Amino acid sequence: MAETQAENDTAVGQLEETADPESGGPESGGPEPAGQEPGSPEPASSYQPAAWPVPAEPPATGAIHHIELWVPNLDKAIVSWGWLLTALGYRMFQDWPGGRSWQSGHAYIVVEQSPARTASRHDRCRPGLNHLAFHVSGRDTVDQLAAEALQHGWRLMFADQHPFAGGPQHYAAYLENSDGYEVELVAD
Repeated sequence: MAETQAENDTAVGQLEETADPESGGPESGGPEPAGQEPGSPEPASSYQPAAWPVPAEPPATGAIHHIELWVPNLDKAIVSWGWLLTALGYRMFQDWPGGRSWQSGHAYIVVEQSPARTASRHDRCRPGLNHLAFHVSGRDTVDQLAAEALQHGWRLMFADQHPFAGGPQHYAAYLENSDGYEVELVAD
């Protein structure tokens, strides 16, 4: 228990060190963290290490910094992506009128309803992003998430081959939301 508290205290200290004193937000720029007014420093009493984890080591060169998905309907995206990312251990990171993001470690995933978008639905079969694949801690968790996903705007793809649609040694759930985005949940 003492080690856990020490780790939390370290994470809070690291979080304070990475805050940009000009904006109160992360040095990487972009929208302010959730619930924070632009330009205002975050009160010390609101630090929650689990909500904004900062790994002790800096990210390796080439590691993903963030992924930004443009969506046709932000409210629908928050229902499907918000549930999924939270279930996978991400924490809400940023929230602004046109988007929201969730963070895990150094990386975060953004859903944004941009006015510059040129289509009303994602087509995973066109050039560009086909799907995102996530590690999941075991087959039972894949099965649980696949079942719960149906209540959060996702459908099971390749249902006749589930959970081995990727082959006999690859236990995974392939899900698609109503905007056409596909995710793969792979059992580790």
